[in-house]
Amino acid sequence: MTTVEDVPAGANDARGRVAELHAIREQVRRGPSERATEAQRAKGKLTARERIELLLDEGSFNEVEPLRRHRATGFGLEAKKPYTDGVITGWGTVHGRTVFVYAHDFRIFGGALGEAHATKIHKIMDMAIQAGAPLVSLNDGAGARIQEGVSALAGYGGIFQRNTKASGVIPQISVMLGPCAGGAAYSPALTDFVFMVRDTSQMFITGPDVVRAVTGEEITQNGLGGADVHAETSGVCHFAYDDEASCLEEVRYLLSLLPANNRENPPTVACEDPADRSGDALLDLVPADGNRPYDMRKVIEEIVDDGEFLEVHERWATNIICALTRLDGRVVGMIANQPQSLAGVLDIEASEKAARFVQMCDAFNIPLVTLLDVPGFLPGVDQEHGGIIRHGAKLLYAYCNATVPRISIILRKAYGGAYIVMDSQTIGADLTYAWPTNEIAVMGAEGAANVIFRKQIAEADDPEAMRTRMVKEYKSELMHPYYAAERGLVDDVIDPADTRQVLIRALDMLRTKHADLPARKHGNPPQ
Repeated sequence: MTTVEDVPAGANDARGRVAELHAIREQVRRGPSERATEAQRAKGKLTARERIELLLDEGSFNEVEPLRRHRATGFGLEAKKPYTDGVITGWGTVHGRTVFVYAHDFRIFGGALGEAHATKIHKIMDMAIQAGAPLVSLNDGAGARIQEGVSALAGYGGIFQRNTKASGVIPQISVMLGPCAGGAAYSPALTDFVFMVRDTSQMFITGPDVVRAVTGEEITQNGLGGADVHAETSGVCHFAYDDEASCLEEVRYLLSLLPANNRENPPTVACEDPADRSGDALLDLVPADGNRPYDMRKVIEEIVDDGEFLEVHERWATNIICALTRLDGRVVGMIANQPQSLAGVLDIEASEKAARFVQMCDAFNIPLVTLLDVPGFLPGVDQEHGGIIRHGAKLLYAYCNATVPRISIILRKAYGGAYIVMDSQTIGADLTYAWPTNEIAVMGAEGAANVIFRKQIAEADDPEAMRTRMVKEYKSELMHPYYAAERGLVDDVIDPADTRQVLIRALDMLRTKHADLPARKHGNPPQ
């Protein structure tokens, strides 16, 4: 470690002092030692500065407090006072737009958070909030610096408080590039998006050793809190990648879809995909038979600009799709049932996933487009005991509370309470359209017939023939494609091939929408 005293003193003039400054800055840039850098790379990880270079536009990084050092004593700390104190903070640009960043340097104290370390993070978070610009944290730290005791632990409280203050004000993105254990894991959980890299990043409250001591269960770090676990099982991680370079490139892409803050709209780009392009392929992609599955992703590809979209939580709660995409160059958030997974039903996890996505889009002025093909809520003892009422209400609350433009399109099934929850007209959707294959009803025809005509079916000489006749009668009376339109529950029944242009025209009209919520401190959403 180099200190001011170690730097050769030049002439006692401005040139000598500048030479001294450059020598110190070079040491700060290189980091603690080559050995520490080699150890970092041996783990398959980049250094903190290399990560920042990949994230930000070339040459745009401006560092804040690179010469900061801790003032702690005891346990040998007074002999180890490296510059930066293990965290690099500053701002730069991504696609020419200002972004604030902090990156743990695992080579210094294992990236552990001390008092000076935390103060640097607090400062850059405050700067991001005041400047109204996104904040990206590149996490690779070993938790609180034990040698500094409660002073280090208190630093996390300041981070959590600022995460909460910034929520819904500026986009916050956590990129997990190493271990994140204990209380430190709560900061990423408070942010809008969490990225992880397989094999090198883990998140857990109590590690494998504690789990083994308390429960006797044997599990590895990755098995307990690796990227795949959090991307598929817990839902903590929104995006998981094989390497740091591709992960940080996707962070850049996500930032291109988000506004700088909640007072701005997302960036608009030039679009060469015609707004009036016909989607004739949709007629073949979606079977008219409501019992046949299909891939909703292909429907989204056909509708959006150039078939491109960024799916959030792609591998968790796969029965619903949440994606950021563009229509005619403008960013929209899409929520869609996925008939390929659990027939597209709503369950606990799907409700939570969609609810938070709706809230995020509403916070950052991103219009919502909902594609419905939902047979209802998933029945079962586990769902009921797990609180499907409470969790389903989260999605209902999120939609009802959203003031951004909201458009829903009913492709096929829209049954029961799930139809109402998925942004129906009655909970405030600005416009609702339906395809001629739609089936809007309290429940499926078979179930409805069994309830309504139970007595007639039981008393019939041929119960099955009677049931078939009653199902057909119910469909013709209450489930034909124009029943809801005749009652004003949908605004129009459209040709599926016109879906793209209908959405673009409607969103263009709704661009100036202004809606106020009742005066209140905040709502009390279901938990």
